Amino acid sequence: MTSSEIRQQFLDFFKSKEHHIVPSAPIVVKNDPTLLFTNAGMNQFKDYFLGNRKPAYPRVADTQKCLRVSGKHNDLEEVGVDTYHHTMFEMLGNWSFGDPGNPQAGYFKKEAIAWSWELLTKVFKIDKDRLYVSVFEGDEKEGLPFDEEAYNEWKNWIAEDRIIRGKKKDNFWEMGDTGPCGPCSEIHVDCRTEEERKSMEGKTLVNADHPQVIEIWNNVFMEFNRLKDGTLQKLPARHVDTGMGFERLVRVLQSKTSNYDTDVFTGTIKAIGKIVDKEYDNDDSKTSVAFRVISDHIRAICFTIADGQLPSNTGAGYVVRRILRRAVRYYYSYLDYKQPLLYQLVLFIAGQFQHVFPELKNQQDFVAKVIKEEEEAFLRTLEKGLKRIDDIISKAGSAEIIGGKEAFELYDTYGFPIDLTRLIATENNLAVDETGFEAEMQQQKNRSRQATAIDAGDWTVVNEAERSSFVGYDRLSVQTRIIKYRKVKAKNKEQYQVVLEATPFYAESGGQAGDRGVLKAGDESIYVTDTKKENDLIIHFTDKLFTDMSAEIRAEVSADKRLHTAYNHTATHLLHAALKQVLGNHVNQKGSLVNEEVLRFDVSHFAKISDQELDAITDIVNKKIRENLSVVIEEKSKESALESGAMALFGEKYGDIVRVVTIGGIFSIELCGGTHVHHTGEIGTFVITSETAVAAGVRRIEALTGAAAVRFCTQKMHESKAITEILKTKDPVKSVEKLIEDKAALEKKIEAYEAREMAAVSKELASKVEIVNGVNFVGQQIEASSAEALKKICFDMKPLLKENYLVVLTANIAGKAAVAVLLDEKLAEEKSLDAGKIIKQQIAPLIKGGGGGQKALATAGGHDVTNLAKVIETVKALL
Repeated sequence: MTSSEIRQQFLDFFKSKEHHIVPSAPIVVKNDPTLLFTNAGMNQFKDYFLGNRKPAYPRVADTQKCLRVSGKHNDLEEVGVDTYHHTMFEMLGNWSFGDPGNPQAGYFKKEAIAWSWELLTKVFKIDKDRLYVSVFEGDEKEGLPFDEEAYNEWKNWIAEDRIIRGKKKDNFWEMGDTGPCGPCSEIHVDCRTEEERKSMEGKTLVNADHPQVIEIWNNVFMEFNRLKDGTLQKLPARHVDTGMGFERLVRVLQSKTSNYDTDVFTGTIKAIGKIVDKEYDNDDSKTSVAFRVISDHIRAICFTIADGQLPSNTGAGYVVRRILRRAVRYYYSYLDYKQPLLYQLVLFIAGQFQHVFPELKNQQDFVAKVIKEEEEAFLRTLEKGLKRIDDIISKAGSAEIIGGKEAFELYDTYGFPIDLTRLIATENNLAVDETGFEAEMQQQKNRSRQATAIDAGDWTVVNEAERSSFVGYDRLSVQTRIIKYRKVKAKNKEQYQVVLEATPFYAESGGQAGDRGVLKAGDESIYVTDTKKENDLIIHFTDKLFTDMSAEIRAEVSADKRLHTAYNHTATHLLHAALKQVLGNHVNQKGSLVNEEVLRFDVSHFAKISDQELDAITDIVNKKIRENLSVVIEEKSKESALESGAMALFGEKYGDIVRVVTIGGIFSIELCGGTHVHHTGEIGTFVITSETAVAAGVRRIEALTGAAAVRFCTQKMHESKAITEILKTKDPVKSVEKLIEDKAALEKKIEAYEAREMAAVSKELASKVEIVNGVNFVGQQIEASSAEALKKICFDMKPLLKENYLVVLTANIAGKAAVAVLLDEKLAEEKSLDAGKIIKQQIAPLIKGGGGGQKALATAGGHDVTNLAKVIETVKALL
């Protein structure tokens, strides 16, 4: 069977067991502060397990895009080296969401175990003698018993000597330090040859990291919630959470010894070979590892970008950039390919997955453009970085370690992620001082995720409620109760998070900022400073709590802030439609921010939007505002909404019932959960304030609406009037153009004057040659207008001095030290001198600055001008 057939057979099997087939959630996580990426199939269902949300279906099955590169689940170092680890992978899963009120709707250990055995042995026809299973042996410290129920169920299907009792490490599944968890039962398959199986029993190799005895499926029985203090709390209901690694399953069913030998990867590997004109040898050589790394990494890069995460220097964007740069380094160093390669694979990956993950096919040109520009940017610095790391390695010597400062220099100057430096160090039998690297990162105010992490305590339940509900589309105030609260700490500031039974507060989502307002109980008032989502839980941030948290309260949203936010949100829908009308249908939203003050809208477009285009877009939006169009909001099935032409955003997870916002009939139809005005005329007016590039293929428009737009236009009119009065002209544009022309002409005259002056200075300095140990030495402090002028004088002196010279010139330029060192190349070889090293090692410390350059010419700048004479003496002493 092909991989596509295997995937479909899994889904069809569970559909026959009354499971609803659901699409994959985006690989990029939007409303869960504990995750950057979906790293397990259960992520999108976490709220069902916790009881925060009721599932639409008691049984579901899916294939989920997952990414694991950091944190607890870190597989990056093994990718491409072994046969079965990946960054992005598919997790096939079947789920039962227990309902305390209707236990019959779901299922538990009996059915999960029976069905997994049926699928593997009867449908996929895996040899029973190659299978082993494990169950949780229990843990006395946690007070957890042996999973006798799972053990007894397995005895109905497999020989007892093939049932392994596993420790907590392998047979108690937890998604993180806190959250849903429970005992699990793994299924392992022995893929060794008959001869190998006879020589050693497979049971002894289970969970022993043997490349051919691998875990293929995990049945997790969710029963507990891990609290902040480490204790386990029973969940409201019992659930089944299973996960089967798709790539491993395909490997087993296609009788391969490596995931990379299956049709999941062979097409990509073949495409890579064609591009680089090399054969894949399927061995442990660096060349073969490079093929595997690239074929894995390109999938992770493509799908994260398609789901809305652009490469960047922070958070999730930095993870994408790390993976991309790791792949670039592999093809650059081991496939001898020195130009962008990854973007050439996007078309192939998009075609391979178009029927299961169509979001990539729909955006393949955009994704390829982003990847190509990222590759080009990194390739520009990679060669220099590799030369620098070679220099660092040669100096490491007996220390056998790359220092933290050097590792940080590679990161900060050359864009080397720490894991790339670690990889190169390992290849050269060196370690990396990662503690020192982290210290350097902190000193440079690194933008790590930890800097913005929230330390959250456990929830204190006040009032029992089935779940929290949002009523803010229709009401801005409501009588309600507090369900639960907890203390949180972020950036050394303590706050509280409060969950209400019913709330009018809109939680930050879809680019719209969270509501602010007040909670009232009797004479007490507590201000809500922000409202956010954690999965599907609406959380209100406050600086204090009520004296009696169980009392009935009144929740009131700030009506003025909500209204101005609605102006901006509805305006983004008008803007989106206008952009498509003027620029073309390729334009798609790539991010937005709307609050009461401003709207920011990011779109896919590969060129600067011209002033004429911006004017046309502005005219369309304002025309639709003047027409006072009705803003119609309806709830529909997702299928019906998409059939009607509604725009869905890539990277968003939509339910079966969606909210459709329609403006002016067919002018704008979008799926949107935000708040809006009733008629476009309420917006008043719209003005674009800026248009800039954000990333490869992404442009950002910032705009204002309503009173803010009017204030902006009024301010610009006042500025224009002031300029007209200053210039004393009726046509300020022509006057400014004339001033610029006059300035350019004056600058040319000044440059010519300075060139003559510098030539004279150079000639005078050349006449002051001092013979030092047989070398023509010139050391002078001079008057110079800029560091560039100092450098130019050095250039002018070269033909005058001809050979065997060393020049050091210093200048005090507006209170700052400037130094230039000029060195005859032949002399540099004879005396083992290097102008760049002289600047860095001898001069920079004296002037409290920095600099560098080439072997024959280098410059420095610094804050201390008191040592300029000493600089000259120091360089002279080198002779």
